[in-house]
Amino acid sequence: MPFDFGALRRHPDVEGPGLEASDAADRLILDEARALIDPTVHGEAGAGTITVVDDSYGALALAAAHAGATGIRVHQDLVTGERALAENAKRLGAEPLVRSMPLGAELLTGARLVLVRLPRSLDRLDEVAGLIAAHADPEVVVVAGGRIKHMSLAMNDVLQRRFGRLDVSLARQKSRVLVARRGTGVPTRPAETGWPRSARHDDLGLTVVAHGGVFAGTGVDIGTRFLLGHLGDAVPDAATAVDLACGTGIVAAWLARARPAVRVAATDRSASAAASARLTAEANGVADRVRVEQADGLESFADSSETLIVLNPPFHSDAAISTGIAAHLFADAGRVLAPGGELWCVWNSHLRYRPLLERVVGPTRQIGRNAKFTVTASRREA
Repeated sequence: MPFDFGALRRHPDVEGPGLEASDAADRLILDEARALIDPTVHGEAGAGTITVVDDSYGALALAAAHAGATGIRVHQDLVTGERALAENAKRLGAEPLVRSMPLGAELLTGARLVLVRLPRSLDRLDEVAGLIAAHADPEVVVVAGGRIKHMSLAMNDVLQRRFGRLDVSLARQKSRVLVARRGTGVPTRPAETGWPRSARHDDLGLTVVAHGGVFAGTGVDIGTRFLLGHLGDAVPDAATAVDLACGTGIVAAWLARARPAVRVAATDRSASAAASARLTAEANGVADRVRVEQADGLESFADSSETLIVLNPPFHSDAAISTGIAAHLFADAGRVLAPGGELWCVWNSHLRYRPLLERVVGPTRQIGRNAKFTVTASRREA
């Protein structure tokens, strides 16, 4: 019986029209890898030799389990994706067959087949490919696919540099797959992946450290830079602050440096972002006052507990553009702010978030505006 992709859900990630839990790229990846997934090829000794990376909501891992694979190791960067996989696995009775793990050596050691959803970021692909090359079986086959509109020839270059041999599938339903194997002359155990990376920004007095794929990498995006230019006046008597959707932790580190008495919490649903934010805090000498956690928004914070929350909201859900993530984060901030507390936020002006902020947080005033961005402060009333 074919695997039922329609049974998968995105929950607890944003759900809605046009936001699907699987797509044609997942199906093409699985078709291209079918012979390698088949347990009659691997046999009992092959259990635990399949790893799946950046499987958005579990389609790749659970379809492989349905085909007979066991001991499947999975890494998803987003905590919401990891939880969606767990929920989907439970609903389909596949919980014993899949195991979520951090991105690292344990995930990949001994893997003979790695299924990958191609990320939008070349840096993310390079870091993942580097880890596979360093830790997987020397004969590993990497089957990586995505939607053609999100792919580039540079992805071929990344995989060829790491493995040497690359085959490209025919296109199907606007999707394509890249199959990488170790070629002649390519080291079987490269010593370094080159990640994470760091860069110094003297104008801000900050060093930024980033794993591959985190928004803006080791740079400082112009929205965050615009926000930092106004943040000195944000709730000056706050004893604590929260950097929500922290990315590489630039805002958290800046606040901790600018306000030596303040303790900062930073959260992001991305594992690579949370890891980067910890390293950024260490690089700037404020790790003792910056606490970082991977979480879905402010789920670990009590109601009415914080006086200052700072946010540069993302507007992508996986590859889809969606304002639902920002709405979720705004509502979370409204719940966690204490009466009189404020959410300071920067956003692309064309998104016109102010009515939403007024509704879910409270009275909102404009702090700054330029040709592209708006900075607002939304105050929670008693």
